[in-house]
Amino acid sequence: MRTAVLALMAGLIASPAFAQSKEPILLRDMGSFHVGGRLIEITGQPVKEIVFTPGGVPAKVDPNGTYQVEQMYAQYFLVQNRKGKLPLLLWHGGGLTGATYETKPDGSPGWLNYFLRHGWDTYLSDAMERGRAGWTNTFKGDPVFLPLGDPWERFRVGPLGSWNQDKAKRVTYPGVQFPTDAYEQFMKQGVPRWVTTDDAIVAAYIELVDKVCPCVVLVHSQAGSFGFKVAEARPDKVKALIAVEPSAPGSKDKVAALKMPIVVIYGDNAKTHPRWGKIRQNVHDYVGLVRNAGGNVDTIDLPDLGIMGNTHMMMMDKNSDQVADVIQKWLAGKGLVE
Repeated sequence: MRTAVLALMAGLIASPAFAQSKEPILLRDMGSFHVGGRLIEITGQPVKEIVFTPGGVPAKVDPNGTYQVEQMYAQYFLVQNRKGKLPLLLWHGGGLTGATYETKPDGSPGWLNYFLRHGWDTYLSDAMERGRAGWTNTFKGDPVFLPLGDPWERFRVGPLGSWNQDKAKRVTYPGVQFPTDAYEQFMKQGVPRWVTTDDAIVAAYIELVDKVCPCVVLVHSQAGSFGFKVAEARPDKVKALIAVEPSAPGSKDKVAALKMPIVVIYGDNAKTHPRWGKIRQNVHDYVGLVRNAGGNVDTIDLPDLGIMGNTHMMMMDKNSDQVADVIQKWLAGKGLVE
């Protein structure tokens, strides 16, 4: 009965059209929790009188006391027919949340569905300061927001200068796989981020790994640096690391800890893009240090495999399942699939 109920609940994960064409996703359990964070103490503040609801009765609130802050949020989906030997953790990039891996902007199923259907117990998280995770107003600096057109060029949907407010005048790279008609829907996923919170984010991710691993960690963009650093800190628990277009490397003085299998994956135009070419070279230099220290790192450029048109958001591209197939094959080659 429990499995049947969970199967019905899991139907929410799939889009209606997809649910009609495939068998339901069967789960043995699902849930969520918060992990990490710290306590802070507030003192010396005056008592305030606050009306919480317009027209309501005022209430006196004493802001002094102990507060729980900077915790992160995680969901888990445990499959009925498990084939992945370890849990798979999906970590999102900057200015985004775990929604990155859920239903794609065009309404089709994302990588969460893919890996569940391939038998992986999957953990989806919102990093500290994003989505359903905690934050504080004590972060240094201002939050960063991206204008509507920024990711069009930053994430390589189109070349520099290709964005236009008029949809009919926007230019894409040839053969781009991103669902451009759903670009505005994608931008609704964006949330503010800070550039001064990496240490707190990594600390929360380490606590997540301590709670649920040994595991496989899949990271994207900003989370690339987090994945490398967490693997450096917990090499006994991160058994494989998949870095999808990481935007930064880990700690260059700690590469000797990275003995687990690692793969770094890039889509189209990453080598030639003015910004991504530099990012890729920076990560490439780091990967070289890992290899020189005895690490096992593969680099995959999807165009070299004949998989063309992928943007920085390849988990949302129209051919995202084809990219996921590459990851699944790599995991199987490392002995991580039953």
